[in-house]
Amino acid sequence: PYYVDMDQNLFLQASLHSSDQNLTLFVDTCVASPNSSDFRTLVYELTKSGCASDSTYALFPPPRPDVARFGFNAFSFVSRFPSVFLRCQLAVCRRHDYFSRCYQGCVSRFRRNADS
Repeated sequence: PYYVDMDQNLFLQASLHSSDQNLTLFVDTCVASPNSSDFRTLVYELTKSGCASDSTYALFPPPRPDVARFGFNAFSFVSRFPSVFLRCQLAVCRRHDYFSRCYQGCVSRFRRNADS
């Protein structure tokens, strides 16, 4: 466990360990839960489909393409849940494949009315 105070800035880094130097990482979706084995019942979205859902969530420039860096302010669900667990989905793509998920950035899907 990592212990932090409320509203403390948290910085996270994910690294891809591969001999292939032509890969890049992208943080697609991150959700938090008070339960380490249940990320469906009570969750808080930090980012979804590459779009920030939390106003404190931020991406930071990585030192290399095979590294992803991001951060947010620490929070809690309610007093009866002393811990917060994080689950993130990252995309691994070929570098310079501008049609891949890694280069699309924030993807918000809008539903259109059948009349339009």
